[in-house]
Amino acid sequence: MAEPSPLPFIYQFASGAIAGVSEILVMYPLDVVKTRQQLDSTNATKGTINCIRTIIKEEGVSRLYKGITAPILMEAPKRATKFAANDEWGKFYKNFFGVTAMTQPLAILTGATAGATESFVVVPFELVKIRLQDKTTKFNGMGEVIKDIIQKNGVLGLYKGLESTMWRHIWWNAGYFGCIHQVKSLMPKPKDNKQKILFDLTSGTIGGTFGTVLNTPFDVVKSRIQAGSSRYRWTYPSLAMVYKEEGFGALYKGFIPKVLRLGPGGGILLVVFTACMDFFRNFHDKN
Repeated sequence: MAEPSPLPFIYQFASGAIAGVSEILVMYPLDVVKTRQQLDSTNATKGTINCIRTIIKEEGVSRLYKGITAPILMEAPKRATKFAANDEWGKFYKNFFGVTAMTQPLAILTGATAGATESFVVVPFELVKIRLQDKTTKFNGMGEVIKDIIQKNGVLGLYKGLESTMWRHIWWNAGYFGCIHQVKSLMPKPKDNKQKILFDLTSGTIGGTFGTVLNTPFDVVKSRIQAGSSRYRWTYPSLAMVYKEEGFGALYKGFIPKVLRLGPGGGILLVVFTACMDFFRNFHDKN
């Protein structure tokens, strides 16, 4: 089946932005739970449901949406960059290697490169989000966090955790887009739009789940680095430290809420992104 002709960058960007915001509005409370569990080195925060109940009981329902402003502002450029960079890098690599269609190795390489690109956009937003989601936070909003970081560390302080964020996104995007390509190659050509949505939801969910399995350890250390602990500085030494002090299971703290979010969330992302691209493709062809 011939691949559709590429659309201008602005359509890719808009589609990614709409998809990202749609996903976070549905899944954000799970992100709060995931962060709480990743920052807990004492294993006091156990179980996704128990964590949600505890947060509601002790801090109120609104706490499940604490810090959502930063992710909402982040999601548009983050997801837009994810899909747009994946498309643009895909075109670059196909031209570079002299191939006309995407292959499994190219899908993985493209996804990894798109992830590295995406990380430069999301780091300041991720840093603010982590500081607000922390149970011990003293901040009430984005402005307070940004002001505190700049006063203490300067503007470059907003990029604390860039290296760990880059590894997190490289692994997730490589797994996500590589898996989607493989799953779709095993599926028949969709007979109608309903079946196409089902196939996209299925492949996106599988891709999101696989990407989460790959990148959760990197997400754990990223959260700790950005939370401000001086014990964690670089990704791979931090992985070794967590493993040595807390065991292998600690590298997957927050996995359940994370996979519950990014598994189905990956499906939502792909369905909404594809639907928006189809809409823009029809619009572009008519004009």
